[in-house]
Amino acid sequence: MLIINRKFPRVSLFDEHLHQQLDAIRDAGLYRELRRVDSPQSPHIRIGGKTFLNFSSNDYLGLANDPILKEAAGKAVKKFGTGAGASRLVCGSLAPFHELEEGLAGFKKTEAALSFSTGYATAIGTICALLGEDDVVVLDKLIHACLVDAARLCGAKIRVFAHSDLDDLEKILRWSSTFRLSGSTLKRELQPPRTLIVTESFFSMDGDAAPLREMVALKEKYGAWLMVDEAHATGVCGKHGRGLADELGVGHRIEIQMGTLGKALGASGGFICGSLALIELLVNRARSFIFSTAPVPAAAAAAAAAVCFVQSNDGERRRRELLERVKQCRTGILPVSDHQIGMGDRRDACPALSAIIPIMVGNEKKAVELADALSEQGIFVPAIRYPTVARGKARLRVTLTAAHTTDDVNRLAAALNGLVNRKSQIQNQNAPARRT
Repeated sequence: MLIINRKFPRVSLFDEHLHQQLDAIRDAGLYRELRRVDSPQSPHIRIGGKTFLNFSSNDYLGLANDPILKEAAGKAVKKFGTGAGASRLVCGSLAPFHELEEGLAGFKKTEAALSFSTGYATAIGTICALLGEDDVVVLDKLIHACLVDAARLCGAKIRVFAHSDLDDLEKILRWSSTFRLSGSTLKRELQPPRTLIVTESFFSMDGDAAPLREMVALKEKYGAWLMVDEAHATGVCGKHGRGLADELGVGHRIEIQMGTLGKALGASGGFICGSLALIELLVNRARSFIFSTAPVPAAAAAAAAAVCFVQSNDGERRRRELLERVKQCRTGILPVSDHQIGMGDRRDACPALSAIIPIMVGNEKKAVELADALSEQGIFVPAIRYPTVARGKARLRVTLTAAHTTDDVNRLAAALNGLVNRKSQIQNQNAPARRT
């Protein structure tokens, strides 16, 4: 639409092109917009003057608005100010970052750790620092977008295996071992090609778990490295909340452990845990670390407080509460799992351990309609659509937190089951009458 108000210039061809793209996005049911939230992250949030029961947050332990983290952040602001000034290699590395990284290394039982401004920056910086055009990176098909982008940027040869399919992974590893033996002998001696397998532990959109024990065995069999993103498992499972790798007893056999500070840890940023040599290399080679102004010291201090909290008795109590809410929700929405509430095939909506419960819909517009119907009842559950998930794989993504109550989960289950029952009634009314 052209702007005709004389106070504004005529819309350029550039803007006309952008409006055409936006129209196409709307027509496909993929349009997104920012929703202003006027409250802290919690089970109840304020949007547009209305309070919603919130099942969209990755704040799994309810720490994002916890007094312990707020106090730690406040003390850091008073002592270190609001900004870091520059990158940590330029103007000095503030103490809160070192305290956080020492805490993370102890938490994950590794030699060292390094924090980044975001999880996205963590993935980009790490993979691009480790791999080049002569290497191979092997990705799970459902890996997070930041890891896909990192693989593309590093220039390595990309291979993708079917989601959690160990046979497919082994075929690729067998090929990669052959690939590493090709090329000139001199080049192999100077820089032997490397193979890096990249997976999540709990997958962010499906909530299912990777077969980490078997993947560790395969990477050792074929001389590959393994990078595991524990973004949705850190703080949630394992001893003291160390994650799925710890739960399965393979953490010490994984070369690169990645995580985020903005989910169960309730703060902001990302991190890598591993050997001291790995961390030293990242400090010298990870461009998203070297060329980024350091995060605010308050975020590092809050994250450090969260790392201590999740290892405490109170942290263990919150994990138990989270697990209880997950089990309750799984039981409460079983009627939903027995119905197709849209187009497309349905995955198991109740994966063990994970606080992520996807309600598969399929059609993008239908997913938005269902999210809107829940919103009308004061329940906020996001519709997840392409490009976050594949086309035709849209879903409602329910996430539980330890801060949810039994009544909160019952209300969600009743609303979801009510939508399914209403859809079934409409289908029955529209069905042709059977002849007798």
